Amino acid sequence: MINIVYRLKSPKFFEEAISEIELDGVIVRPTYLSICQADQRYYQGSRPVDVLEKKLPMALIHEGIGEVVFDESGEFNPGDKVVMIPNTPKSDDVYRANYSYGSKFRGSGFDGFTSDLIKLEPDRIVKIPDDFDFHVAAFIELMTVAYQGISKFNEIAITPKDVLGVWGDGNLGLITALFLKEKFPDSKVFIFGKHLENLNLFSFVDETYQIHNVPDDLLIDHAFECVGSSASQLAIEQIIDLIRPQGTINLFGVSEYPVPVNTRMVLEKGLTIQGNSRSDREDFVGVIETLKQNHKLFEYLGKLVTNICEINSLNDLKESFDKDYISTFGKTILKWNK
Repeated sequence: MINIVYRLKSPKFFEEAISEIELDGVIVRPTYLSICQADQRYYQGSRPVDVLEKKLPMALIHEGIGEVVFDESGEFNPGDKVVMIPNTPKSDDVYRANYSYGSKFRGSGFDGFTSDLIKLEPDRIVKIPDDFDFHVAAFIELMTVAYQGISKFNEIAITPKDVLGVWGDGNLGLITALFLKEKFPDSKVFIFGKHLENLNLFSFVDETYQIHNVPDDLLIDHAFECVGSSASQLAIEQIIDLIRPQGTINLFGVSEYPVPVNTRMVLEKGLTIQGNSRSDREDFVGVIETLKQNHKLFEYLGKLVTNICEINSLNDLKESFDKDYISTFGKTILKWNK
């Protein structure tokens, strides 16, 4: 079967490439995709030159849903709505797939979802209900990152979870705070952010604070850093100041540069620092079940959808990335008509 893949050849330049897909496994036609900051770093050319030279040309996007076109196993029917899992694991008895060096991740080393058709193994897709909001479902992958980090936190935290602090008033901060309230309804969730207009969207949490205006006597039990870039240094410094002894600091933010950490206070308080990146199948299943059980979550998650772009050409794809780049908040959703 002939397939067309839409790859980023160099920063801000997409090209079409024809490929052949064998009719085995599962064939999915993408329907809604979502741009993430990692895609933008490739598109803008803000990754190091040696990384760009190694990975491009490459199809971008690792967040998306689609419709089944063909399934050799018969497990799925044509027309089934599914979320696509970008992580392709190598069999490993020791490490989770999202942390194993043997795993491959779409849109980071091999082609992502910007193509007419996607070939996957049956365990790389999960069916979603027809009544889901597809604009929101397009970024289920981002939700799974928060979900797996919260699951890991729940396993390692040894002190009370009475007060949970989330640093970052962006997309991942909102998702993390929302899932914390869902999983720990008896805990207080506080948000620490910079932008008042963003903090106003966190109506479901217990308190919101601008980072320069935090009460002197405020303490938290555990923290979730969703800031990233160079700003994560200040966030981590504030977390270490406010966190109680033996708390956990859960890092989600990505920085291209080393971030200094006050190890003296980490040692003095006996803190645990946990890194979180990507996710795997069990996290997708968990997120979908969570959304099924509480449809009100779509109301809050829908606030993140700030751009919806119909993609009929390479120029549409380029314009969607340009529009997303100037957006200060939210997700850009691509209605994939290719």
